Amino acid sequence: MDIPESLSERFPFLDALEENWQPVSRPAFWGWLGFYVLLLGNAAIGGHLIQWFDLVFIPIHEGGHLLFRYFGDWIAVAGGTFLQLFVPFALAVFFAFQRQVPGTAFCMFFFFEQFLPTGTYMADARAQELPLLTVGDSDDVIHDWFYLFSHAGLLEHDTQIGATFRMLGWIGMLATAAWFAWRSWKRD
Repeated sequence: MDIPESLSERFPFLDALEENWQPVSRPAFWGWLGFYVLLLGNAAIGGHLIQWFDLVFIPIHEGGHLLFRYFGDWIAVAGGTFLQLFVPFALAVFFAFQRQVPGTAFCMFFFFEQFLPTGTYMADARAQELPLLTVGDSDDVIHDWFYLFSHAGLLEHDTQIGATFRMLGWIGMLATAAWFAWRSWKRD
C-alpha cells in the first residue's frame, strides 16, 4: 500500500502500512480457514452450536453503557453497541499495523459477526420479545433499540434496519474470510 508522502510526513505511524504482511504458514492457513468455515456454518444454522464467542461481547456491550453514561442518556444507550463493535474493529486496526493477517482477519470477522446479534436486537425493538440484560437494577432495564429508534423516529423500520444490519454482517464475514484466504495464500 503506497501512502502519499504528504500523509506520511504528517503521520509517520502510517509508514507501517507500507510494510509487507507477515506470511501465514500453510497449516495455519488451513486451520484458520476451517475455523471460519465452521463459524460461518454455525451462524447459518442460527448460531446455536458455538455461542461462547457472543458471550464475550456481553460484558463489552454492557460496559459501553457504563462508560458512556456520563454523556447523556442517548449516548449511554448507544454506547453499548458502539463499544461492542469498536473493540474488535480497533483490535483489527492494531493487527493491520502489525501486518499480521490472522489477527486482522480474526478481529474483523468478529466485528462483522457482531452485526448478526445486533441486527436481531434491532429487529426486536417493537416486539421486545428478547430477554434483556442489564448492569444494575433490573427494574430500570430498557430495550436499547426501542429507545434509540423511538428517539430517532425510526421505530416502525426496526425489522428492515435489523435485516439490513444482519445482511451487512454476512457480507463482511464472507469478505473477511475471502480476504484472509487471498492474503494468506498470496506470497509477497
